[in-house]
Amino acid sequence: QVQLVESGGGLVQAGGSLRLSCAASERTHNSYRMGWFRQAPGKEREFVAETAWSARYYATSVKGRFTISRDNVKNTVDLQMNSLKPEDSGVYYCAAAINAGTPFTYWGQGTQVTVSS
Repeated sequence: QVQLVESGGGLVQAGGSLRLSCAASERTHNSYRMGWFRQAPGKEREFVAETAWSARYYATSVKGRFTISRDNVKNTVDLQMNSLKPEDSGVYYCAAAINAGTPFTYWGQGTQVTVSS
């Protein structure tokens, strides 16, 4: 059972930056599929970014502004968010799967990101 804890959310003005971090309770390997999702009020949870092995994937809406990175020594996966927009607001969730070819199985509790205009 992998436990995930997010941190780094907060309130920021449009155009600003935030860095989210997700700490895993056990050692993560490059084969682990690690990702970030977000959910705005009244909307469904949506994919933001993920990484497995050396590959990184991003939602079209965040490509070029967000960067996902992982540290397998610290067992963390971070999301650097730049040029933030009000529509980036929501609860951001960290997710993990032990195998890169399987659906996300483990989820964190989420961290709130609010971008003011």
